[in-house]
Amino acid sequence: SPTPVVAFLSVTSKVAASASATRIFDIPFYFSSNEWHLLLEILAILSMILGNLIAITQTSMKRMLAYSSIGQIGYVIIGIIVGDSNGGYASMITYMLFYISMNLGTFACIVLFGLRTGTDNIRDYAGLYTKDPFLALSLALCLLSLGGLPPLAGFFGKLHLFWCGWQAGLSFLVSIGLLTSVLSIYYYLKIIKLLMTGRNQEITPHVRNYKRSPLRSKNSIELSMIVCVIASTIPGISMNPIIAIAQDTLF
Repeated sequence: SPTPVVAFLSVTSKVAASASATRIFDIPFYFSSNEWHLLLEILAILSMILGNLIAITQTSMKRMLAYSSIGQIGYVIIGIIVGDSNGGYASMITYMLFYISMNLGTFACIVLFGLRTGTDNIRDYAGLYTKDPFLALSLALCLLSLGGLPPLAGFFGKLHLFWCGWQAGLSFLVSIGLLTSVLSIYYYLKIIKLLMTGRNQEITPHVRNYKRSPLRSKNSIELSMIVCVIASTIPGISMNPIIAIAQDTLF
């Protein structure tokens, strides 16, 4: 599938599903909460574990990101289970806003690399920093934010989501979320290590023959990437206003 289409479907499907779930589960199933709580807990656990375990085995960047997105939706389900009373929906929406920027930023980097090299293989990203530091650093920041490393936006979004889950008594789900987050950081860091390597024997011809575009390029994909990277690195100071808006306007 073309990468922009994959990016669009990856983000919009999760946003639509999350928005629908907050409405569906909050009203019709309120009196059968135990039943759908159990179902959602199983879905969250399967998403977090299987999504990350399969992602770690991938050799394609697009497939890796697609499977890691399955793990991300498991974290979002925690917010749905918590519900509106403990700030679960607000924390879920806040994390989804950060997720949109992190995911689209990563896909923009993948699109640019693919257009310039014609490959999607993770191995072919080795040594990109030596040819295009800006693209390599942008991709690294988005991946680190997806993994939830501080002080990037993904860390604060995930922290608030897990904290709401912990306060609601979902300690087991939160523990699974923390463990799978560590797993995701592992395979993200493996990619970042490849990006930053300077050893010639690891660099493939795709990067050796890489053609870097000017830094001031007006390419719309590059501009989108820059916007998403900035949004992915917003510090925790942005959390409170976003959460307040989510709580005041959506429910």
